[in-house]
Amino acid sequence: MMLGRLERMKTGQDIFLLLSLLLVILMYPVLDHSDLGRLILAALVFVPVGLATLRMSQTKVWVRPSVMLMSSVVVFGVLSIVFPRPALLVIKWGIMTAFFALTVVCLFTYLKNARTILSSHLFTAVSIYVLIGMLYFSLYSAIDVFCPGAFQLSPSVATDRPSELLYFSLITLSTIGYGDIVPVYGVARMLAALEGMTGVLYVAIMIALLVSAFRWQGDARPE
Repeated sequence: MMLGRLERMKTGQDIFLLLSLLLVILMYPVLDHSDLGRLILAALVFVPVGLATLRMSQTKVWVRPSVMLMSSVVVFGVLSIVFPRPALLVIKWGIMTAFFALTVVCLFTYLKNARTILSSHLFTAVSIYVLIGMLYFSLYSAIDVFCPGAFQLSPSVATDRPSELLYFSLITLSTIGYGDIVPVYGVARMLAALEGMTGVLYVAIMIALLVSAFRWQGDARPE
C-alpha cells in the first residue's frame, strides 16, 4: 500500500515536471515580446525549476546542491529582470545551466539504477531529454550575452533572440537542423555539435537501459 502510494506520487511529480517544461517551451515565443510577458515567462520558468528541485530532494545526496542552485536561480533571475545588465544575465544563464545539468545527472542516475519499468520511469526519460535541450539553451543564451553575434540568423527569422535560441537548441538536439540559425562563434559551434551527439547518444543509451531493466524484470519474475 505504502509503496504504491509512493510510486503514484513520483509518477505525478514526473508528469507535472514534463508538462511544465513543455508549457515553458510553448509559451516562450508567445510571451517573449514585452516586459510583462517576460515577467510572466520568468514565473513560468520557476515552476519546472521548483518541481525538479522537489524531485531531486527525494534523494539525500542531491538535497543541498539542488536547493542552493534553485535559490541562486531565483535570486539572479529576479535581479536580471530588475537590472538587465550583461554580467547579471551571464551569471543567471550560467547558474541555470548548472541547475539543469544537475537535474539531468540526478534523474539519469535514478533511471540507471532502476530494476523495474514503471510509468514514472518513462515520464522521467522524456523529461531528461527536454531538460538536456533546456541545458544547452541556457548555455547558448550565456554565450549570446557574453559574445553578441555568436549565432547568425537568416533574414526570415523574425522572433526574439531567447525564443530563437530555445528553438535552435531543440532542433539541434533532435538533429533536424533546418539551418535558419547558424552558430558562427567557435565555442557555440562546438557546443552545437556536442548537443547533436548528446541527442543521438541519449536515445540509444536510454533504450538500452530500459530494455535491460525490462529483461531483468522478466527474469526476476517467478515461474
